[in-house]
Amino acid sequence: MIELAGIIVLGILAQWVAWKFKIPAILPLILIGLFVGPISTLLSEDGTQWIQPIYDGKNGLFPGENLFYFVSLAIGIILFEGGLTLRRGEITKVGGVIGKLISIGSAITFIGAGVAAHYVFGLDWRISFLFSALIIVTGPTVITPILRNIPLKKHVSAVLKWEGILIDPIGALVAVLVFEFISVEGDAGFTKQALIEFGKIVLIGFSFGISAGYALYFSIKRKLIPHYLLNVVSLSMVLMIFVLSDQFAHESGLLAVVVMGMFLGNSDLPSLKELLYFKESLSVLLISILFILLAANISLEDMLLVYNWKTAILLAIIIFLLRPLGVFISTMGSSLKTNEKLFISWVGPRGIVAAGIASLFGTKLVIEGVPGAEYITPLVFAVVLVTVLLNAASARFFASAVGVFLKTSEGIMIVGASKVSRLIGTYLQKNNRHVVLVDTNRLNIEKAKELGLEAINGNIYSDDLSDNIELNDVGYLLAMTGNDEINAQALRRYRDIFGENGAFRLMNSEERKIKNSISSNELFSTTHDYVRFTEVARDFPSIQELPIDTQSKFLKLLGYIEEEENAVPLFIKDDENHIDLIENPQEMEITKESYLVYLGKPIDFEDVMNVTKEEEEKTEAQ
Repeated sequence: MIELAGIIVLGILAQWVAWKFKIPAILPLILIGLFVGPISTLLSEDGTQWIQPIYDGKNGLFPGENLFYFVSLAIGIILFEGGLTLRRGEITKVGGVIGKLISIGSAITFIGAGVAAHYVFGLDWRISFLFSALIIVTGPTVITPILRNIPLKKHVSAVLKWEGILIDPIGALVAVLVFEFISVEGDAGFTKQALIEFGKIVLIGFSFGISAGYALYFSIKRKLIPHYLLNVVSLSMVLMIFVLSDQFAHESGLLAVVVMGMFLGNSDLPSLKELLYFKESLSVLLISILFILLAANISLEDMLLVYNWKTAILLAIIIFLLRPLGVFISTMGSSLKTNEKLFISWVGPRGIVAAGIASLFGTKLVIEGVPGAEYITPLVFAVVLVTVLLNAASARFFASAVGVFLKTSEGIMIVGASKVSRLIGTYLQKNNRHVVLVDTNRLNIEKAKELGLEAINGNIYSDDLSDNIELNDVGYLLAMTGNDEINAQALRRYRDIFGENGAFRLMNSEERKIKNSISSNELFSTTHDYVRFTEVARDFPSIQELPIDTQSKFLKLLGYIEEEENAVPLFIKDDENHIDLIENPQEMEITKESYLVYLGKPIDFEDVMNVTKEEEEKTEAQ
């Protein structure tokens, strides 16, 4: 009981350490597992492990084949959650570079690593290609913590983010298919009988996965499952399909749950987000337990098996040859610069899915007596540890060295995707600023996307936007919803993350009534609240530019526009198209070819200047 409780406590502690120090969770999990497992034999008086998942075949926390069953079910749930995140629409819209990376790049790694493992370690071809199939997976759980605090250009971080998200379930699917091909009956994997068995596994896996996905979809849509039972029914169905599919075709369970997750992830299920949150929470717990168990189950003999120069050569081939080769071939003809390709080549950590499936498949094949299977788990764990450690320690330095490190964060996040926000966002984007809109209203999000704007359907109270590495270049925050509390909460929660250069909100109706009673440091406008902004955008849905070349001219125009009910001053644009928010008008630097940008009705520049000149002359005469 102490060991089981200790695993859970250590697992959650490792997750907290990963969050605190912004490193991938798999790193402390595996290190803790190795420490309380094989390494502890060097420290204990009787030479036993502090945590022993299984020993002598019949003793330990999971005696007999219980560890194997637990790992199988846990990996099944983790892969189902991965399948939920794989959207068909996302694959088609992410662009050619990412599509080539997860196809051509993965093929290069798969073939190259398989050939390298065969010739370096002398492994059987089937084992070699199973190893190579396992290490094509990167995964968002390792990419995100490494890149979270590295300000990169959006297209660079987008490539790495989407490669990790898409390759996770796809790579798992490839690994499952390769393993199932190895597992078919027969002395040779290329016999007619082997191909028939392989086809049976694929057919059963896809059939059960799609059928189960549709059954759960139908049940939820027809409200046959009460809301409070939704998550546990989904969990039980995943486990049931995993076991049932395995009964009809041995080793088809993993394929079935991945396909089931992909089916649901691409459906219009209204409760998909809630289901995904539950599975993510469950996956965190399972991963915390699983990797300490798996690492602890590795023996010193297994570690020494790969503690040699052959492993170093294989790792060097994977990291310094195959990854750059795959990236440069996949990005040929793209807009990516050479330094950006180099950085993408450098960042390729392997993660949770690779290590988890490696342990499962390695254990199965060792039990079946397949020659060379004992190399699978320690080799993949070595790749995971080395790549994660290397990238976590050097990614920031390498980004700076090759020149992809952004010195300033000029991106702008707008909370709220109303018509006003869309008008402002469109203008900013046309002037080469990275803009992202956040809203809970799906209709607003769809309208923003139709305009070509980046928009996220998210809730600032529940969603953690800070994990999105595509937002690393955001340095300005504008809270522009019609809800005063949401605007205030957006600044409280995200000012330090996305508002390092400035965080602003709309004034509320009370502040509008009592002008000059509040500091304008956080107000986007000192004259218009949400209602007035909306009215101006409705009557005059366009953004205007007025030329200014001196400080006095700027202040005159600004004063005039602030008094105009149907116009709202927004920004200053200089001769290099650089845009600044109007924070302290008296201190703003105005160049000869600057513009005052405002929302509202067109204003005759000459008339305004003549009016202000006449007013000045009257004042002087008095």
